[in-house]
Amino acid sequence: MLRRKARPVQDFSGLKKLAEDMLETMFEARGVGLAAPQIGLSQRLFVAVEYADEPEEEEKPLRDLVRRVFVVANPVITHREGLLEGTEGCLSLPGLYSEEVPRAERIRVSYQDEEGTPRTLELEGYLARVFQHEIDHLDGILFFERLPKPKREAFLEENRSELARFQREARALLKELSQG
Repeated sequence: MLRRKARPVQDFSGLKKLAEDMLETMFEARGVGLAAPQIGLSQRLFVAVEYADEPEEEEKPLRDLVRRVFVVANPVITHREGLLEGTEGCLSLPGLYSEEVPRAERIRVSYQDEEGTPRTLELEGYLARVFQHEIDHLDGILFFERLPKPKREAFLEENRSELARFQREARALLKELSQG
């Protein structure tokens, strides 16, 4: 599912509940964003948050630190500006990070909210990075694929056994779900 392009959201009737469930899953995993393909749904949908403070304390519920919540359906980046390298990880690949993932510094995103209302956001810095990461999930792209080829190859070599384990676990889960 993570390697496939997700289908556009057309039915917004149950999106609010789905988004709430996705946010809970994301908070539990201590993340900043979660795309529908990460939970096995082929929908162009993700949730993301902007925290008021850096979420470092393990005991403090992340929900208490939220400044803004975003429910983003059918996003399209309509403008990109600048380029920054930064650290990224992914809830789908726990424990794996890369420090040199290039992303646009500023973006403009057109999307629909949980009710299907068209919206536009201008984002920069960390939040722009989060949105680009989540939109990549909707296009079947994982963060390490954004690395320049030599760095991507080094990342893959360094994390080969861990990536293989993730792939085995995903296949086993798919097999279990298809039988049950």
